[in-house]
Amino acid sequence: MELKNKVIVRNFGGVLASLLLVLGMHTATAEDMDPRMAAAINERIKPVGQVSHTGQEKTAAAPAAASSATKIDAKGAYQTSCFACHGIGAAGAPILGKKDVWKPRIAQGTATLYDHALNGFKAMPARGGSSLDDATIKAVVDYMVSESK
Repeated sequence: MELKNKVIVRNFGGVLASLLLVLGMHTATAEDMDPRMAAAINERIKPVGQVSHTGQEKTAAAPAAASSATKIDAKGAYQTSCFACHGIGAAGAPILGKKDVWKPRIAQGTATLYDHALNGFKAMPARGGSSLDDATIKAVVDYMVSESK
């Protein structure tokens, strides 16, 4: 029985030492991170929030509060999520600024355009295949209409 207790104590000591080693390991800080990597991370999570690399902020603002306080960049959202099709007319997408192509679409009304953008229409998938929220989708539709009248 005595040998069994020594094995248990030795194993417990090994686990404890490993745990202390892991807890004492250095964590990455802003100084350790390549600024290009930090910018790339922020760009990928932009629809959700921002990351603080300083470690000084302890809480994040709720996304709803952040979206109501900031103006939606409809032109930027168009450039990153919609231009690939609406810039060249891929799969029959109406090209931004082509008034004659947009006129009958605009005549259908904003509600129809919002519905098509949010839920998809013909070759266009819902939300244009993006992860943009409803408010941003509607702002992009408004931008595209204003640029195509």
